[in-house]
Amino acid sequence: MSGADGPELVAVEVDSDVCIGVGQCELLEPAVFRVDDDDGMGVVIGSGQLAAERAAAVIEACPSGAIRIRAGDT
Repeated sequence: MSGADGPELVAVEVDSDVCIGVGQCELLEPAVFRVDDDDGMGVVIGSGQLAAERAAAVIEACPSGAIRIRAGDT
């Protein structure tokens, strides 16, 4: 669903206990995700906000299922 000013935004998060560091998130949304150089895990940078449609695509592409919409943003 889109708002009057553009697409609906949601905030995403990475479960570090589930992440396996493949980097698909960073490949798809480099402005929102980074694979940390120290531990090889995906992390959210900045606000972590994406259009709901893009968030769904990144969530689906994550091979470990570590990415989700942050609680309270659904």
